[in-house]
Amino acid sequence: MTSTIYVPRDTTTLSLDGEQVANAISQTADQNQASIKLVRNGSRGMFWLEPLVEVQTNKGRIAFGPVKPEDVDSLFAVDFANVDFDNQSAQQHPLYLGLTEEIPYLKKQQRLSFARAGVIDPVNIDDYIAHDGFKGLAKAMQLNAQAIVDEVSESGLRGRGGAAFPTGIKWQTVLNCPPQQKYIVCNADEGDSGTFADRLLMEADPFSLIEGMTIAGLAVGATQGFIYLRSEYPQAHIILNEAITEAYAKGFLGDAICGSDKAFHLEVRLGAGAYICGEETSLLESLEGKRGLVRAKPPLPAIEGLFGQPTVVNNVLSFGAIPHILADGAAVYANYGMGRSKGTLPFQIAGNVNRGGLVELAFGTTLKDLLDDFAQGTFTGRAMHSIQVGGPLGAYLTPEQWDTPLEYESFAAIGAVLGHGGIVVFDDTVDLAEQASFSMEFCVEESCGKCTPCRIGSVRGTEVISKIRDGENVAANLELLDDLCETMIDMSLCAMGGMTPFPVQSAMKAYQAQLSEQTPAKGQ
Repeated sequence: MTSTIYVPRDTTTLSLDGEQVANAISQTADQNQASIKLVRNGSRGMFWLEPLVEVQTNKGRIAFGPVKPEDVDSLFAVDFANVDFDNQSAQQHPLYLGLTEEIPYLKKQQRLSFARAGVIDPVNIDDYIAHDGFKGLAKAMQLNAQAIVDEVSESGLRGRGGAAFPTGIKWQTVLNCPPQQKYIVCNADEGDSGTFADRLLMEADPFSLIEGMTIAGLAVGATQGFIYLRSEYPQAHIILNEAITEAYAKGFLGDAICGSDKAFHLEVRLGAGAYICGEETSLLESLEGKRGLVRAKPPLPAIEGLFGQPTVVNNVLSFGAIPHILADGAAVYANYGMGRSKGTLPFQIAGNVNRGGLVELAFGTTLKDLLDDFAQGTFTGRAMHSIQVGGPLGAYLTPEQWDTPLEYESFAAIGAVLGHGGIVVFDDTVDLAEQASFSMEFCVEESCGKCTPCRIGSVRGTEVISKIRDGENVAANLELLDDLCETMIDMSLCAMGGMTPFPVQSAMKAYQAQLSEQTPAKGQ
């Protein structure tokens, strides 16, 4: 009997010797004359357990992890490849985790977009279809363009790239443009600190992105799509290209999608290595072969985008949600979440935590509950103090703000952003003034330089924060910093300069509170 064993091939697992583990399993199986089928799946997002090795049984997959190359001999010694519920030796192995789906970190999630992540072979299209893949496309093929857009609008899906703009409105705008060459562009230039959801979806379930972009093409009358991929994601690049080749071969891309008269072509283009190219108009400039400078709006990209043509620009996670919305219906998706924040968001837990990884949940849980349930405290064992949510342009939140629901309007009300769902945890040793300075320095480094508030304001901001940290005329410089930040917010051309003040102001506010706590009251 042949046993099926799964070892992930994603970037995180490879960085933790995943390739060596897979090779060791193959070689040891040969030496022991064990019949195995080795499947290179994607990660399930429980990064502290990678490499996570799974064995298929008739009752589900059994997990072992984290497995190192030197652990493989001991796994074969307990006959792990033939593990079942009666195999006491395997169950007593220190790396035995039981049924994968019963691991609390995974079981407590609400996985829609990431339901197949870690389950399927990411480049096996038959495996994708066997797990409900292309059901959304099949339904879309039966609808007219307006009906597809209506379904997306009714789902309440908002852009998952950070701006949270309603996806249906963007698609409707492109659909309303006269018939002409139109484009679908996926922003896969994931550059926010502490974020990896885009990468994980592309490496673990690339066909869902392909399916979502194809549906978008049908919805607005576009026949060409581009995935603008972060150049630092070589493994995602390999997997995406393998999946696209397979989709062409099986008729899910090309001049006659699924044998119809509809065409959609797709290719991957590598990014320019600049954070600013994550901004949609700068991305389009780069995709056209130009320097990544932010464009003034209007015109909107939906009307004059790539090569001056109507263009849908959405994030990986936005397109990744589309197959589920079309397959199961808008109402099912909209039943998740709260208020105007519908569906789920993959939260990415990183920084000073014991258990970093991806957690997909419906909007509405609190930051405190999320971290209590999944992060399992700080790696250093010290108290959590500040948490940056939403990438390098997101605010630093202190404990009194951790009960805020994780949804767009609630975060906006406290001057924070959810962004791409990245969460970076700091313990009580963090130097918040240094973090504020880093935010300004990041803007100095990554600004495209087109507008003065961002280009010059960030340089001046770095200088002012340095004076505050040195104790130079602190009150006056704090006031100057606030004025500078307000100018950047109001006058910057894009979110790079307009949002840099969020982490700066929040970090400096918390920094002043830290100083107050450390300064003894008079008479003590």
